[in-house]
Amino acid sequence: MTVSASIPAAVISMAIMQIILRRNSIKENNIVQTIASAGESLAAGVIFTIPAFLLLNYNVDYLYIFIVACVGGILGVLAFIPFRKRFIEEEDKVLPYPEGRACAEVLLSPSRGKDVIYIIVGFVYGFLTRILINVFSFLKSSFSFIIDKFSQFSIELSPALIGAGYILGLKISSYIFTGGILAWFVLIPLISYLTSNYDFYNVWNNYIRYIGAGGVLVGGVISFAKNYKAFETFLKFRISKDDLPLFFILPTFLLLILVLYITFKFNILGIILAFIFAIIFTGISGRIVGIVGSSSNPISGMTIATLLIVSIIIKNVGYTGFEGIFIAITIGAIVCISAAIAGDISQDLKTGFLVNSRPINQEIAQIIGVLASSIVIGYILILLNKAYVIGSKELSAPQATLMSIILKSSFEGNLPWILLLIGGVIAIIFELININALAVAVGLYLPLDLSTSIFVGGLFSKIFHRNYGVIYSSGVIAGDSLGGIISAIFIVMGLKFFIFGLNELFSLIFVLFGFVILLILNFKRY
Repeated sequence: MTVSASIPAAVISMAIMQIILRRNSIKENNIVQTIASAGESLAAGVIFTIPAFLLLNYNVDYLYIFIVACVGGILGVLAFIPFRKRFIEEEDKVLPYPEGRACAEVLLSPSRGKDVIYIIVGFVYGFLTRILINVFSFLKSSFSFIIDKFSQFSIELSPALIGAGYILGLKISSYIFTGGILAWFVLIPLISYLTSNYDFYNVWNNYIRYIGAGGVLVGGVISFAKNYKAFETFLKFRISKDDLPLFFILPTFLLLILVLYITFKFNILGIILAFIFAIIFTGISGRIVGIVGSSSNPISGMTIATLLIVSIIIKNVGYTGFEGIFIAITIGAIVCISAAIAGDISQDLKTGFLVNSRPINQEIAQIIGVLASSIVIGYILILLNKAYVIGSKELSAPQATLMSIILKSSFEGNLPWILLLIGGVIAIIFELININALAVAVGLYLPLDLSTSIFVGGLFSKIFHRNYGVIYSSGVIAGDSLGGIISAIFIVMGLKFFIFGLNELFSLIFVLFGFVILLILNFKRY
C-alpha cells in the first residue's frame, strides 16, 4: 500500500518550526514537507519491485538499489514538470488533489502544529507494539481460526495496517476486504472442492494470486481509461517560467541515461523502454492522484502492465534467463518509482500552489528528498531481508512477489493466462456495478489477514473523528514501521527475548483496544 506521508510531515514540520525554532513560515514548512514526503513514495516504488530479484534467488546489492532509486525518482520529478501548470493551476477545479489540499489546510492553520501530540501518541503505540511482537514475542503477530477444511479467517495484528485502513476510509477498505472475502470464502473453497486440494495456502499461492494479478492489471487499465484526459495532456504540455528550465531537464535526462548505460551496461532498448513507460505513467499517475489521492494510486497496475509488455518485447529480441529478468525488473522498478514520485510531487505542488510557494523551489526540494531517500533505502531493504526474509510470512512483500511470479512465468512460457483472464473478468464485473475494481483486486491478491486489518481500520475511521484520526494513524504507521526496522537490527544481532507471551486472542484484544483507547483519549482532547 502507498500511504501519503505529506500530512504527518506537514504537522511535524509545523511543530518543530513553531514550538522549537519559533518560526512561522508557511513556505519553509511546505519545503520541509515536500522533501520528507518523497521518502514514502520512493520506498513504495523500490519495495514493490526490486525484492523480486531476491524472490527469484538472485542477489541485489546496495549500489544497484541506489542507482535505480535515483534514476526513477529524479525521472519522476522531471517528467511531471511539463504537466504541472495544466494539472495544478489550470484544472484547479477539476482535480482536487485531496492530500495536497489537506496539507495546505494544515499549513494555513496557525494552531495545527500543536496536533503533533496525535502523531507522538500514535508513534509510541505503533513502535512499542511492533517491538513487543518482534523482539519480545509478548504479542502474537496474527489471529486466525480454521472454519473448515476449505478455508480460515485471519487478521494481521499490525498497527500500521489498521492505521492505513483508517486513512483509506471505510469505503475503500471495505472494497479491499470484499476482495479478500471473495478469495478466501468463495474461490478457495470452490477450487479446493474441484481439485481435492485442501491446503488453502497452496491453493492461494498457485491459483488465487494469479487471479488477483489479472484483476489488478485490468483494474489498473480501467483506472487509466477512466482518466483518459491524462493522455490528452501529452499533446498540450508546456514548461512555465516558474519551473525548472529545459536547459536543466534535458541534460539531466541525458545524465540519467549515461548512468544506466555505464553503471549496468544497460542496453539501449531497455533504456528507451524505461523512459517511454516512465514518462507515460508519470503523466497518468499525476492526474489520477488528483482525483483519488496518492494512497489510492494504482502504481501496481501500471507496473504489472509494464512488466507484461516489456517481458514479451525483451524475450522476443533474444534476452532470456537472468539477463532478460534483470532488464525487465530494472525497467519495472524505474517506472514504478517514477509513477510513485509523480503522484507525490503533484500533491506537494498543489499544496504549494494553495500557499503561494514557487514551483521551482519545490521541484528542487523533491529532488533533494529523492537523493536523501535513495541513500538509505538500500541499507533498509538489505537489513529487512536479513532479519525477516522478504517473501516470508513476516514480510510477505505481495507486490514484489507478484512481479516475480509474472516475470518467471513469462520468461519460462508458462504464464497461466486463464487465471489472469478470470481475474480480469472479476474486475470488469465489479466495475460494471460501480465498485472500485482495483481496490477489490488488491484485496483479492493480498493475504486475507492483511485485508482484514485494513478493513478494521476503515471501520474505526467511520466511528471516530477523521481529522485527528488521520494524523494519529499516520503516527501509528510511522512508529510501527520504525519499530520493524529497529526489530530487524535486534534480530540480525541475535537479540530476541521471551519472558511471557499472550495467546492469539489476548494479543488481538491488546492491539485493537490499544488503538481504540488512544483514539478515544485523543477524541476527548480534540
